[in-house]
Amino acid sequence: MAKLPQGILGPVSGSVGTIVGSSWKDIDYIRSKSSKPKGDPSPTQLDNQYKFSAVINFVSTMTELLNQTFSKYAINMSESNAAFSYNYENAITGTSPDYSIDYAKALVSRGDLMNASGIAATVTNKTVHFTWTDNSGLGMAAATDKAVLVAYCKNYNLTVYTVGSAARSAKAGVLDVSNFAGFTVETWIAFLNEDGSMASNSIYTGELTV
Repeated sequence: MAKLPQGILGPVSGSVGTIVGSSWKDIDYIRSKSSKPKGDPSPTQLDNQYKFSAVINFVSTMTELLNQTFSKYAINMSESNAAFSYNYENAITGTSPDYSIDYAKALVSRGDLMNASGIAATVTNKTVHFTWTDNSGLGMAAATDKAVLVAYCKNYNLTVYTVGSAARSAKAGVLDVSNFAGFTVETWIAFLNEDGSMASNSIYTGELTV
């Protein structure tokens, strides 16, 4: 049964016939009730499902990180959905049904803050060592910006990351990836400004063997 807490012209909470009313992030909306699809999915539907699965498996490993690094693009959607949308459109590779993520094109952070320059990443003693050139003063880049260091292991479908373990001015940071010993990891670096209100686009720093 539906409720009309603000009268007939207010938002709907609940269901009326085939219509469902709800609210998300203070946005009131209505939608039709879902129904089971009739018949087998079409080749196009299957193709989309394979792509969806590849991207959601990747994005779902870093939800808490994306809450910080995709906040600018969470307009009428969650940060994870914003990241999903970008990577679905830009970072899928392969052919049906064997789609995967093109990690060099994937973003784990997105925004207008400038990333660092001269970036590199290497592995020593099961730790990823990131280095970069401090470009503070260019654009909105500041010495106090927080480095975001990220590693994703496809074998475990897990992501590890740090935010703020090093500042832009430090020109180096480390990320423990010992849990992925013996496997490869995909790595990225990004930056957040000091109060976390701005993010940079991430830069892919390569596949590394732990």
